[in-house]
Amino acid sequence: MGQGIRKSPPEADEARGTAMAGGFQLRPAPACVVAILTLITIVGWSKEALAQAATVDTSVPALPGSAGSTLGQSPGAGGGSFANLPGAGGILGGRAGVSTAKGIPTSITSPGSGPGPTDLQAAVTGPQPQPVTASATPPYGTLDIPSAEDDGPPGGMTLDQAIDVTLDRSLDLKSKFYEIPMARADTLQASLRSNPVFYQDGQLLQYLGSGTRFSRAAPGGPSQYDTNISYPLDVSHKRQARTLVAARAERVLEAQYQDAVRQRIDDVQGAFVSALAARQAVRYARRSVDGLQALAARNEQLFQRGEISRGDLNRVKIQLETTKLGLLDANAAYRKAKLDLASLMNMTIAEADALDIKGTIRDVAPEPPSVDVLRKIALAERPDILSFRLGVSRAEADVRLARANALSDVYVLWQPYTFQDNSPYGLKSQYSWALGVTVPLPIYNRNQGGIQRARINVDQSNLQLRDVERQLQIDVESAVQEYQVTRQETRELESVVIPQARATRDEMSRLYLAGAKSIVDYLNAQLEYNQVVKQFLDTAIRHRRSMLGLNTVVGRRIMP
Repeated sequence: MGQGIRKSPPEADEARGTAMAGGFQLRPAPACVVAILTLITIVGWSKEALAQAATVDTSVPALPGSAGSTLGQSPGAGGGSFANLPGAGGILGGRAGVSTAKGIPTSITSPGSGPGPTDLQAAVTGPQPQPVTASATPPYGTLDIPSAEDDGPPGGMTLDQAIDVTLDRSLDLKSKFYEIPMARADTLQASLRSNPVFYQDGQLLQYLGSGTRFSRAAPGGPSQYDTNISYPLDVSHKRQARTLVAARAERVLEAQYQDAVRQRIDDVQGAFVSALAARQAVRYARRSVDGLQALAARNEQLFQRGEISRGDLNRVKIQLETTKLGLLDANAAYRKAKLDLASLMNMTIAEADALDIKGTIRDVAPEPPSVDVLRKIALAERPDILSFRLGVSRAEADVRLARANALSDVYVLWQPYTFQDNSPYGLKSQYSWALGVTVPLPIYNRNQGGIQRARINVDQSNLQLRDVERQLQIDVESAVQEYQVTRQETRELESVVIPQARATRDEMSRLYLAGAKSIVDYLNAQLEYNQVVKQFLDTAIRHRRSMLGLNTVVGRRIMP
C-alpha cells in the first residue's frame, strides 16, 4: 500500500511489469535453477521462513481464561481479545524490489483470535451433603441431648484441621492452581515485541545456460542484489493493549481460583457435618439396641413369672432384632460419610477407616452481624463477585485492544547493501543503500466488528455482574433466614418440648412398673420421647449446616 525509496532503473520496472502482464514467454529453466527452486521449497515447508507468499501464524496460545481453563469461563472474556484483523496473516508487499517492505507477515503483531461470547461462570461442585438419616427402625432406647463426650475423641480431626488438610493435599485445587502461572506466561507472551525481518533478494538475474549475456547488443538488467531489514513500528500501541488485557485476565483467573478454594471449603464443611450426622445416627441405633436389650431381659423375666404373654415378649424381641439391623446400616452410612470426607482430603481408604472426627452440633458461637453488614462483606470479599468485577475491567481493556488493532504497523525499511552489476556493459558496478517506510493508509477501519463486539461485551459483562450481585443479596438473605429459623427451633425444642416429652415418658414408665399400663403403652411413650429428641438432633445438625453456610455465602469465616 505504501511506497519506499526506489533505486532500480525505470527500464527494469518496465521489464518487470511486462513479465507480470504476460508480455513475453520465459525460456525453460535449466536443471540447476530447478534444483535451487526445489531446495528453497523444501526449506520453506520444513520450518518457518519469511517469503513472498502469504503466511498464517498458528503458534499463538489460547487466550488467558478462555473456555479451555479448568476454572471455567472467564468473566469478561467475550470481547474477541487478540483477534486477528480481517485478512491478517498476509504479507505487506508482494513483489521483489526495494519499493516494499518485503516478506513481512502481518500476523507478527496480531496473535490468534479469542473465544466466543462468555457464558456465566461455571460452578465448582463437590460431593453433596448427605441427608440426616438414622435408621428405618425407630429408636426405643433412651436418647438424650449430646454432651461434650459425644463430640468425639480428644485427638479427633476437627473441622479446621480437615480444611487445612484438604487445601494442602487436594489434587483438584493443585491442578486448578496451574492456571495462574499459565496466565502469567500468557501475559509474558503478550508483552513480547516483534522481531525485525531480514530479506535478501536478487533481481533481473539472467538464466544460466541461456547462451547469451546481457550486453549493449542484448540489453537487460543490470542484475541487482539487495539486503533488506524491515522493522515493524507499533504506532497504535497494540502490544501495550494486549499486555493489559492479559494482565487483567490473569487477575480474573486468580479470583476464580480463590472462589474454587471457597467452594471446596464449603464441600469439606458439608461432608464434615454429614459425618457428624452419620455418627449421631450410629448413636441413635446403639442406644436403641442397648435399651431394647435391657427391656427384652426384663420382659423375659416377666414372661417366666407369667405376668406377660408370649406375644408381648416376641414384640420386644422383634424390635430388638430389627434395631440391630438398623445399627449395621448406620455404621455403614457412617463409614461412607467418612470416605466422602476423606476423598476431599485426598486420603486413602486405610486413612479413612482410621479417621476419627471431633466436632459439635451445638451452637456455642455469638450471633453473626446483621444482614446489611453481611451483604457488604460478601459484595466486597466474595471471590466470584470479584472475578466478575475484574471481568468488566478486562472487557474494557478489550475495547482498547480492538481499537489498537484497527491500525496496522508501520514498517521501516533499511537496505544497507545494494549491488548493481554493470560489467556486461563494460561499466563500473555500483554499491548503494536505501531507506524507506511502508505505511498502510487507514482509509478503511479494518476492525469495526471487533470494536463493536468489544463494546457489547462490556455491556454484557456489566449485566452479568449486576445479576450475580443481585443473586448474592438473595443468597445472604436466605442463609441468614435459615440460621435464624433453625436456631429458634433448637432453642424451643431444648427448653420446652423435650422437658414435656421427658415428663410424659417418666410418668408412663412409673405406671408400667406399677402394672397400670401395658408394655405397648410404655414403648409408645418411649418412642414419642425419642422422636422429639431426634427432631432436636436433626434440627441441630441443620442449624450447624446453616452456620457454616453463612461462611460460604459471605466468603469469610463468620461462624466457627
